[in-house]
Amino acid sequence: MSKQFSPFSKEELLPKPEMLEIKKQKGELFIGIPRETHLQEKRICLTPDAVAALTNQGHRIIIETKAGEGANYSDTDYSEAGAKISYDVEEAFSCNIILKVEPPSLKEMEYINPQSVLFSALQLKTQNKKYFEALAKKRITAIAFDFISDEHGVFPVVKSLSEIAGISSVLIAAELMAKTSKGNGLLLGNIGGVAPPDVVILGAGTVGEFAARSALGLGAQVKVFDSSITKLRRLQHNLGSPIFTSTIQQKTLKKALMRCDIAIGAIRGRSRTPIVVSDDMVQQMKDGAIIVDVSIDSGGCFETSEITTHNSPTFIKHGVIHYGVPNIPSRYSRTASLSISNIFTPYLLEIGEEGGIENTARFDKSLQRGMYFYHGILTNKAVADWFSLPYRDINLLIF
Repeated sequence: MSKQFSPFSKEELLPKPEMLEIKKQKGELFIGIPRETHLQEKRICLTPDAVAALTNQGHRIIIETKAGEGANYSDTDYSEAGAKISYDVEEAFSCNIILKVEPPSLKEMEYINPQSVLFSALQLKTQNKKYFEALAKKRITAIAFDFISDEHGVFPVVKSLSEIAGISSVLIAAELMAKTSKGNGLLLGNIGGVAPPDVVILGAGTVGEFAARSALGLGAQVKVFDSSITKLRRLQHNLGSPIFTSTIQQKTLKKALMRCDIAIGAIRGRSRTPIVVSDDMVQQMKDGAIIVDVSIDSGGCFETSEITTHNSPTFIKHGVIHYGVPNIPSRYSRTASLSISNIFTPYLLEIGEEGGIENTARFDKSLQRGMYFYHGILTNKAVADWFSLPYRDINLLIF
């Protein structure tokens, strides 16, 4: 019987010992949190509890003095959590990882060391080309928390802040209806024998849903308008109670606005928010009615809307009280800070576990989607298209 030929040697056919993967070296993060300098920005990216969770893992955190003051967190709260309190703004910006709510100004960009990692909002519609040129020059890796999205396409930070804005819009309107605020003196509630106030909400997204939820909870009559039947159906399902919903038709909307006590604008567009309510329609609203235009940061959906500030939040036009503050969540800065911190902290702990941003971004797709600069190279197509800048696919850079 002839010997059977084998392409393998006897040694190659013997069982081999299993090779275990060497555990990644954990990295120590050096995180800086400067104080927000943008007008009326009171939020902070990490709460003292989040700082304690990070410092307990061996990470170092420098916080500029009074950075948490707007959210009612003192320097003592942070120092007791393990952070170093710095009285030098440049020291807070000198860390490897910088956390900010608002994007840094060009002046603040000068303090940032080359090859640093920046976590902040991007706020694409308010940026200019010089901002991106400064990031490229410093070879910064930048992650926009308003671009981070999960596997279901949900933007967790944007959704959370939209929930706050939706609830806030109703609470703000309730305050403005008081006679002391030059309103009609109506109470936003369901009192026995008294007809409840009418609330019209434009937009059935997250802001619209949470505005409707709050208004219904207070006992108001709610009407929601949106151009998407799908969004209106989802809203009905999520609220769990039948409410008036309609597509945006001029005649129906005009009639609803004439009768309403509160109108809330919560419509979003891809670029500028479309104007849905004309000047003429506002003129026919009740004297003392309230308009809260939550979409004012992208132009507003009421033709009469104008941007206002927290210090001077309202103006009256055609007898209607208008509220046009673009940064509503900052009004409730502690809740907003807790919300942002709860989303940031797991990412930072993960980056520490994986040994750095490169290792984490390689496998964490949500972090990849939030990244718009990688070592000074633009990696986000939306930003590239908006400013006519060259970009490269992040998957070709991280491997």
